[in-house]
Amino acid sequence: MNLELLPLSVGIGLAVSLLFTEAFGIAAGGMIVPGYLALALANPMDVAATVAAGFITFIIVHAISAFVVVYGRRRTVLMILFGYLTGMLLRTLPGVAIDGPEIHVVGYIIPGLIAIWLDRQGVVETLAAMTTASIVVRLVLVAVVGAELGT
Repeated sequence: MNLELLPLSVGIGLAVSLLFTEAFGIAAGGMIVPGYLALALANPMDVAATVAAGFITFIIVHAISAFVVVYGRRRTVLMILFGYLTGMLLRTLPGVAIDGPEIHVVGYIIPGLIAIWLDRQGVVETLAAMTTASIVVRLVLVAVVGAELGT
């Protein structure tokens, strides 16, 4: 079976995200986030760096909103922009890989999407739904693709 993993993972992630939203009323950190994170679950430090970038972004935009009126579309764009910048900063930091594998932030807009949902629905709810949905997507990928999934 010769399937491209990213489109398959994102598609499964979209379905799982929709099911989570409909069944539990909570979003899994953005519609495409579980699909991307499911592929990165073999590298937990990458997932941790991505979530950290999203959390840092959430804090930055929250701090900015204390001084500037930030709501609606402006808030969403700032979350995506600072998520991108935070991810790029974490990618370029020297010494991130300390006697181990190099750490990568997953995607370019994923940290911003995570930050948006941390802001909209809360930290615990978002992290719990995102983690669970990513694991479900990974399990479905293993069932569909099997050994080709790799690590």
